[in-house]
Amino acid sequence: MSLEHARALSDAILYEGYLLYPYRTDALKNRRDRWLFGVLRPPGSGEASELSGECIARGGPATRAFAVLRFLHPVADEAVAREVAIAPVALGALPVRVAFDFAPLAGELAIAATPIDGAYRLSISVQNLSGPGGDALACSLVSAHVVLGVIDGELVSLTDPPPALRAACEGCRQAGTWPALLARDTALCAPIILPDFPELAPESPGDLFDGLEIDEILSLRILTLTGEERARASRGDPRVAALIARTEALTADQLGRLHGALRMRGDRPPRTLRTGDAILEPGARVVLRPRARADIFDLALAGRAATIASIEEDWDGRSYVTVTIDDDPGRDLGAEGRPGHRFFFGPDEVEPIR
Repeated sequence: MSLEHARALSDAILYEGYLLYPYRTDALKNRRDRWLFGVLRPPGSGEASELSGECIARGGPATRAFAVLRFLHPVADEAVAREVAIAPVALGALPVRVAFDFAPLAGELAIAATPIDGAYRLSISVQNLSGPGGDALACSLVSAHVVLGVIDGELVSLTDPPPALRAACEGCRQAGTWPALLARDTALCAPIILPDFPELAPESPGDLFDGLEIDEILSLRILTLTGEERARASRGDPRVAALIARTEALTADQLGRLHGALRMRGDRPPRTLRTGDAILEPGARVVLRPRARADIFDLALAGRAATIASIEEDWDGRSYVTVTIDDDPGRDLGAEGRPGHRFFFGPDEVEPIR
C-alpha cells in the first residue's frame, strides 16, 4: 500500500475531535480538552505519556520495516499536523529510535523486531518526553497513531491469524493502540480498535471531526444551525468553513446515500472450511441439510440448492456458512449481504454438489 493512501485513511483518525459540533470555538465543549483518543500527556501528568503496540511480520533477510508517527500538536488556537518517520530499515538492524522536538513538545518514536516462531514480532512505541511546566496541551500529542509497514514481507492479522502463528499473535501486547491491517504490508496502529482493512465510506462527503459521529445525523444537525451560527463557526478556521459549505451544498440524493449502505468486504481474502474431503468456499454450490430444525426456514429450505456467499465466525469461534438460495429471485440481494435473502447454516448442514 502506498503511504499516501495510508495517510488518507489515517486522516479519519487524526482529525477526530479537531472541533466539535456546533463548531464554534466559544462553545463550552470546544474551549475544554475535546480530544478523546490518542492523547499522550507530558510525563508526571497522571495520564498516559506513551503508547506501544506489537504485531507479527513474515519476512526474510531482505525484509525492511518502516514507521510513521502522525499526530496533532495544539499550538495556540490551531492544531498542527505533525509527522515523524523512521525510514525503511532491515529487520536485523532494528531497533531504531528517532527523537523529535516541536518546542515545547518533545518525544521519541521507536521500532524493534524480535525473531519468534519463524517470523518476527514488530514493536513500536511512542513516548512524550516533554519537560515540566508550560501549557500541558501544547506539550501533548493528540490523536497519536503510527502507520507501520514492511517491504518484501507481510504483516499478519491479529484477529484472524494463521494457525501456525496464532500463539505468537496472542502474545502481542498493546497499550493505547491496536494494529489493524490496511493491506498485507501495512498496518494502522490506531488509538481505537478498528477491523482489518478499514475503508473510507464512498458515501461520506468528508471529515466531520466530531468524535466518530454518524455522517447522516451530524450533517442534518449542521443544516439546522442558523445563518449566524454558521458564520460564527466558519470565521477564522478554513477547515470548519469548508465543512459547513460542503454540508450546505449536499443534494437530497447525497443526503439519502448517507442513510446507510451494505457492502461486502473486498480486500480480505475469503475464509474456507474443510468438511470431510470437501472444501467449503464462497461460490461453491451445496444442498441444504438443516439439522437444528430451529425455525420455519430449516423446514422450508431443506433439500434446496444454494450457493455459498461467505464463511463467517462468531465471537465464540464457531464457523457458519452463509448461502443464497439458487431459485430465490432476490439472491442478488443476498449476495450483497441484505437480510431476508442470505441464510446461515452450520458446516455440517450443507452437502457439497460435486
